[in-house]
Amino acid sequence: MKFPIILENSRIPKVLSVFINIWAITLWPFIVCRGKMSEVTLNHEKIHIRQQAEMLVIGFYIAYAYYWLRARLYYHLDNHTAYMAIPFEIEAYDMEENFDYLKSRKWFAWWDYR
Repeated sequence: MKFPIILENSRIPKVLSVFINIWAITLWPFIVCRGKMSEVTLNHEKIHIRQQAEMLVIGFYIAYAYYWLRARLYYHLDNHTAYMAIPFEIEAYDMEENFDYLKSRKWFAWWDYR
């Protein structure tokens, strides 16, 4: 089996677009996209795959929800701004155009984006 499993032209991101408009999403071990993924988007989502692996998947989702809720409730940020304040997203957006990043990325690199 090829890893991660990539699903393009899926309705899943649209269905999950409750708080923000989702184009692509990583749901271990899948990367799911509404349409055809660009190399930049794929790299962004692969960074999330690595983040999820190092946090044993469930830890990633717990921390992701924590950082989003903290931004929404404590800092009173809107949904999109709270999403952009999540350390996992900051790292992925910061490095999405660096196609060699995952070759040298250190474990828990997202921690430096808190």
